[in-house]
Amino acid sequence: MKTAAFEYLAASSVDEVLAELADGEASVLAGGQSLVLDVTKQDAAHRRVVDINRVAGLDTLVEEDGSLRVGALVRHRTFESEAVGGALGDLLRVVVRHIGHPPIRARGTMLGSFAYAHPAAEWPAMAVTLGARLVLAGSQGSRTVSAESFFTGPYTTARRPDELLIEARLPTLPAGTYTGYAEDRRTSIYPQAAAMAAITVTGGLITAARIGLVNAGPCPVRARAAENILVGSTFCDAAILAAADAAAMMDAPFPGCAEADLKARQRAVRLQTRRALSQVRERM
Repeated sequence: MKTAAFEYLAASSVDEVLAELADGEASVLAGGQSLVLDVTKQDAAHRRVVDINRVAGLDTLVEEDGSLRVGALVRHRTFESEAVGGALGDLLRVVVRHIGHPPIRARGTMLGSFAYAHPAAEWPAMAVTLGARLVLAGSQGSRTVSAESFFTGPYTTARRPDELLIEARLPTLPAGTYTGYAEDRRTSIYPQAAAMAAITVTGGLITAARIGLVNAGPCPVRARAAENILVGSTFCDAAILAAADAAAMMDAPFPGCAEADLKARQRAVRLQTRRALSQVRERM
């Protein structure tokens, strides 16, 4: 398939990128794993492409002030290694193995996944689950938004057309936190349903719980009712089953969702939540 003609610009600084984005009509190329597909569809929204791969300082990966700072050019495959320690590193290493396949992980970026905002993508759900903060640079200065506020719908975010998503700040997880991730992937590169959990246990009781759902709605979903069930309880079979049931009790996740589709999705969410929580308990 031939692409439509487009203008290609290789930027060398953030200021140069922002100058190109100022009119709101340019697209950003980092890994390009999703952008290139859109260009081959001759999408008129991508008539000017700004390549940021030569911009210094966007490959940051450093732990600082209780957060892991992840720059716009950090590739998926970085998280397959021991580059990040602790419970956060454990979760990143599990989740990344489910993203696409090796060539995609070699080129694609975490922040690119955030910017694309596919409702079934793993990284956006992780950001919402952990309470990440996202840093955007623009002509009027930089701003930081919560991941939960950033994702506004399928393929839509709070990023303005003249802004560049330059960094994510993932909270490092406290001592006594254990993580799990489970997904149901069939024929596509995206899961039909998935769940992730970060559970903190102190003195035999669950003192904090974060559970996130993938492909359970137009935006990443926090299963807060399930979290509330777990906090204050022991990590027993009954608590896991009750939390999984609560996570599954969603409304129709997508417009026009038929009753049979809703029931099937609820069953899938229940199963993946139970599996993720069981993984957490196994790691304790």
